[in-house]
Amino acid sequence: MATVSNSSNSSRPSTAELEQRRAVTELDLEQEPSAEWGWHGTFPRATQIAGWFTAAVMLLMLIGNHRGRVEDVFLVLIAVTMAFMLVRDIVKRRTHWRR
Repeated sequence: MATVSNSSNSSRPSTAELEQRRAVTELDLEQEPSAEWGWHGTFPRATQIAGWFTAAVMLLMLIGNHRGRVEDVFLVLIAVTMAFMLVRDIVKRRTHWRR
């Protein structure tokens, strides 16, 4: 059975350990230029493909054996909203340099 120490000194990192942590987290901005502004990659082409695929599937769900039309209204509204957002994304990507 493991014992747990209640000593407050054992839970705090030492000064040498803190200095070592700082040394590891500091980056050379000439070696890693994207680290300065926090680069996070995106996948715009895959996002577009997935978005259009999902909008098409939403419209394909209209084919079914349901009797009510409330589902149809929601499916069409969601698909149209997704299509609008995808087209807006395409336009924004093409014209972002014009600011």
